[in-house]
Amino acid sequence: MTGTAALVWFKRDLRVRDHAPLAEAMHFENAAGLVVIEPEWLTSPECDPRHVSFLLACVDELQRDLAARGLPLLVRTGTMPQVLQSLRREYPFSHLFSHEETGPGWSYQRDLAVADWCRQQGVQWSESPQTGVVRRLRSRTGWAGRWAQRMNAPEAPPARGYKAPSSLQVTALPSLTDLGVPAVLTPQPAGGERAAWATLESFLDGRGADYRRAMSSPITAAEGCSRLSAHLAFGTISMRCVHQATDARIASTPDRSLAYALRGFASRLRWHCHFMQKLEDEPAIEWRNVARSVDGLRPGDGVHQGTVDHERLQAWCEGQTGYPMVDACMRQLRATGWLNFRMRAMLVSFAAYHLWLHWREPGLFLARQFLDFEPGIHWSQMQMQSGTTGINALRIYSPTKQARDQDPQGQYIRQWVPEFGASAYPPPIVDERTAMAAAKEKLYGLRRTQEAHTEAKAIQQKHGSRKSGLPSTAPAKRKGRVVPDGQGELF
Repeated sequence: MTGTAALVWFKRDLRVRDHAPLAEAMHFENAAGLVVIEPEWLTSPECDPRHVSFLLACVDELQRDLAARGLPLLVRTGTMPQVLQSLRREYPFSHLFSHEETGPGWSYQRDLAVADWCRQQGVQWSESPQTGVVRRLRSRTGWAGRWAQRMNAPEAPPARGYKAPSSLQVTALPSLTDLGVPAVLTPQPAGGERAAWATLESFLDGRGADYRRAMSSPITAAEGCSRLSAHLAFGTISMRCVHQATDARIASTPDRSLAYALRGFASRLRWHCHFMQKLEDEPAIEWRNVARSVDGLRPGDGVHQGTVDHERLQAWCEGQTGYPMVDACMRQLRATGWLNFRMRAMLVSFAAYHLWLHWREPGLFLARQFLDFEPGIHWSQMQMQSGTTGINALRIYSPTKQARDQDPQGQYIRQWVPEFGASAYPPPIVDERTAMAAAKEKLYGLRRTQEAHTEAKAIQQKHGSRKSGLPSTAPAKRKGRVVPDGQGELF
C-alpha cells in the first residue's frame, strides 16, 4: 500500500512467529512496532513487579528480533490514546494493527478509548484473533469446530522485509526503577520467544512423557508439566503453534506412552480458550458471581468490594494456616510465581470453603503471584473452584488428603514449611471437618432450590460445554470414576 504507514501494537503477543498484525504491516511502505507500558496496568490490583520484569525481558528480545527484520519497536509509557496522539506527530501512521485481547476491565475500557481515538483521527484499526476466543459470540453451538478451524489454519506469513520510517528514534527500554516498580527478588524463568520454543521442544521431546500422572503432584509437576503458561499469557508463542507442534509430535513419535501423554496435554489447550471465552462473553465475572443466586452466600458476595475476614485472608496469603500442604503450596507460589493446577485448585478451595472467603480478594492476591496470570482463565477458575458458577460440580479439596496423596513422604512440606512440627508453626486456623460440613450444607442446600436450577439452565446455555449436560447438584459417587480437575468433556 504505497504512501501509507502502519503501526503494529504489541500487547500480549510478544513474538515474531505466527503474528497476523506483523504480516499485515509487510504490505505497507513504512512500518513500525509499538509497546506501551500503561499506568492503568502498573497500578491495577492484578499487576506485580514479576509481571513487569518478565514483560521487559520479552520486549528486549522482541526489539532485537524485529530490528533484524527492519522494523523498529518503540517502547512508550503512558495512557494509550495520549501515546498514540504524541507518536502520530512523529510518524503519521494511517493504519493500526493489533491482536484481540480478552483482558481485565481496565483493558476493555482502554480499547474503547483507542477505538474512539482512531475514529476521530481517521486511523483504520484492525484486530486479529490469536486464540480460539470468538468476539461477539452469539451461541456456544459450534464453538469447538471454530476453535479447531483456527488452530489448524496455516501460520501467519513470516515477518520480514520492513522499511522503517527515518523519523523514528528507538530508545532504550525503561528499567523497573524508571517505571517506579520495586525490584524482583525471586528467580524468574527466561522470557522471550526463544525460551518459549525451547520449553515447548523439551516437553515434546520427552519431558512430557509422564504428563498425565506428574501434573497432579507439586513434586513432579515442575518438570512434568509443559511450563508454557507464562509464555502463552504473554504471547511469546502462539496457541496455534503449540497445538500444531503437539499434534505433529503425537503423529510422528513411535513412543506410544509419550503420544498418550501428549494427547492429554492437547485436550487442555482446548480448555484454555473455553475458559477465556467466558470472560469475553461476560466481562462482569471478574468481580460478580456468575450465578446471582449465590449473592450473599459469603460475606461480600454480590458486591465489587466485599468485606472479608482479614485475619483468615492474611494467614492464607502468608502460608500460615496451620495446614502444611496449603502453606507449602502458597510459599512455593510466592517464591516462584508458579504452582501446578491441582494445588492451585486446592488453595482456592481452602479459601472459599474452609475459610469461607469471597473469591475476589483471594483472586486478586493470586493474580499478583501467578506469573502466568491470564484474566479469562483466572476469574473463571476462581469462581468455579468457589462454587459460584451454578453449573460446575462442587470440588472441596481436603488439604489432609492432598498431603497424603501428593506428598506421601512429606518431602515437599519439609522443603517449604521447615518449621512444621515445631512450636513456631501455628495450629490449624479452622477445624477441617467442621468447615467442610458447614460449606456443603450451605451450598448443596442452595443448589436444590428452584431458583438455582432455573438459573443453571441459562448459564449452561451461555457458558457451558455443548457435549456435557448440567452437572448434578450432588457429588458423583461412581466407583472408579476419575473426574479431571475442574473439567468435563468438552470435545
